[in-house]
Amino acid sequence: MATLLLIIIYIAFISLGIPDSLFGTAWPAINQEFGLPVSAAGYVTFIISGCTIISSLISAKVINKYGTGKITAISVVMTAAALLGFSYSQSLAWFCLFAIPLGLGAGAVDSALNNYVALHYKSSHMNLLHCFYGIGVSISPYLMSLALSEQDNWRGGYYTVFVIQGVIALITLFSLPLWRIANQDKQEAKDEASRTVSIAYLFKLSSARAAWLMLIASCAIEYTAGIWGSTFLVYTKGLSVESAAKCLTLYYVGMATGRLLAGLAANKLTSWKLIQIGQSILVAAIVMLMLPLPTVVSAAALFLVGLGNAPIFPNLLHLTPRNFGKEISQSMMGTQMAASYVGIALMPPLFGLLGQSLGLNVFPYFLMLLFVVMILSMSRLMVVLKKQNLYDGRWFQ
Repeated sequence: MATLLLIIIYIAFISLGIPDSLFGTAWPAINQEFGLPVSAAGYVTFIISGCTIISSLISAKVINKYGTGKITAISVVMTAAALLGFSYSQSLAWFCLFAIPLGLGAGAVDSALNNYVALHYKSSHMNLLHCFYGIGVSISPYLMSLALSEQDNWRGGYYTVFVIQGVIALITLFSLPLWRIANQDKQEAKDEASRTVSIAYLFKLSSARAAWLMLIASCAIEYTAGIWGSTFLVYTKGLSVESAAKCLTLYYVGMATGRLLAGLAANKLTSWKLIQIGQSILVAAIVMLMLPLPTVVSAAALFLVGLGNAPIFPNLLHLTPRNFGKEISQSMMGTQMAASYVGIALMPPLFGLLGQSLGLNVFPYFLMLLFVVMILSMSRLMVVLKKQNLYDGRWFQ
């Protein structure tokens, strides 16, 4: 039963990834059709992220009341409806409107499933969970690129992805009995009965502040690269919109590959070492983007950005019950999701403004600045955890 439920969770996480890469891939065609400035993408991404932050912050109370299964099903239905709305949108205002259910649904399912897997499954399962997220974000830009090759038909791309999301929504609805059976186990029910604590309580913990900042930086890198990577290649490397969309697919393939490899390696390596290996690959990839190298190298560098950043987010999340205790892990997970989306909400729009005023060639330097923030916050987190005897500095399990 636990294995079957894990499969459902994996499928649900594909649905979480599907919408995230669509907008950045389609934006060059959307803004040309609507006659919008490049930076206008920030309005939509800000609303999505803002709504996700709200749902993440209230997720602990909602999940404890209604259960992980129900929240997951409702959230996937909301995101499917939002994608259908995008496919019929005739202006930026409609995109902003449908961004609301997309953000609210994403935040709730993200917090619910991440904490459930962190409590009940191994580190390898957490990495594979986010690998399935990587599958979602890899499929959708490829499908969008096919739609864009047909007279810039980005609406058709959104509709195709809506159909996939709709099927996943039905799967989550039909799987609700599995959650009830799984929760009949008294020990699991005991584990899930977490204590809800306030943000103010968590803010007093220096380890929590460091973890939030680290997640802000990691997710800011992930989404800035995902939203602006295609535009960077179009405006600085001279690629067509269709070719840039296909190159951006490599970025998401790198993310999925990184999480798959991390999931396989998690049986041998500790979560902290997987994070550190990923950071080493990430900084090398950003340096490659900084150098005046051929377009094919820039495309490969985007792949490596996805590959290197991939294990950082899931492994830090999996450490949540260990770093902060199982009792408050759901509350901490919700704030971590909120912190992640603060980075997602603020950094891509900020880069849009910087790119419009300074030029899109500042893209890799912006990523490097975020990487430095990540390293500094991780160093602080490790210091605090060492004092509490909670840091595992081993290489191997």
